[in-house]
Parts: sequence; structure tokens; C-alpha cells
Amino acid sequence: MAELYGCDEGILNNREAIEKIMNDAALVSGATIVGSVFHLFNPHGISGVVVIAESHFAIHTWPEFRYAAVDIFTCGDEVDPWKAHEHIKRELKAESFSMVEMRRGELDPQDGSLFPKSPVVLTDSGLLRV
Repeated sequence: MAELYGCDEGILNNREAIEKIMNDAALVSGATIVGSVFHLFNPHGISGVVVIAESHFAIHTWPEFRYAAVDIFTCGDEVDPWKAHEHIKRELKAESFSMVEMRRGELDPQDGSLFPKSPVVLTDSGLLRV
């Protein structure tokens, strides 16, 4: 889950640009795109999702605040969500960001049971494990 601040407001309110950025992020990360839907709100802001075989990427933009919330949800080891995050951050021209990585459904290698893991918080000023 990423929060991007100080983004280009023109891009944040351009449905076609946001859809391309998100689809390209999926491809850059190694994901397989199934489909995508994006909606431009009146007077501004976009919500959209790219469905991938490995789960989904979603974005919600607030151009008036130069802010975007992005969720990159992946399964398996073939997709690199960090590559997607770097692509989106660069294309939105974000001045700063914070990101929380939550590993869901981790399996215990000894007995195969699911267990929770602590999230990892990353900001442009450094890494913090909680």
C-alpha cells in the first residue's frame, strides 16, 4: 500500500494517463494483465483497478491535494511489486511517499499453517520495521 504526495495534478486527473501508468506498472512488475477499469469523477479524481492473474493493482487520486493512494496486491513470487511502485512513483512525479508492505497468507514451512507477519513501512526518508 503506497501513499504518494506532491504528484503532478494534471496527470492525477487524466484518466488515460493513469490507466496507462497502472497497466505499464503491471507489465514492468512481471504481472499478467486480465483487464482494467478506470473512472474519472466530476469535478476531479480517478479510481481504477488493473486485474492481474496474480491479483490486482488499484489507484485512487485526489488532484486537488496532489495525492494518490495505490494498492499493489500480488500473489506468488513471479511479480515484483517494488518495480511497479517505482514506476508509478516516477510517472506521477511524486515528491515523497510512504509505503507499507504487508505479507498476507504466509505459510509456516514446517507445518503449512498460515501465520501473520509484521508489516514493513518504507518512506522516502528510510525503512522502518514495525
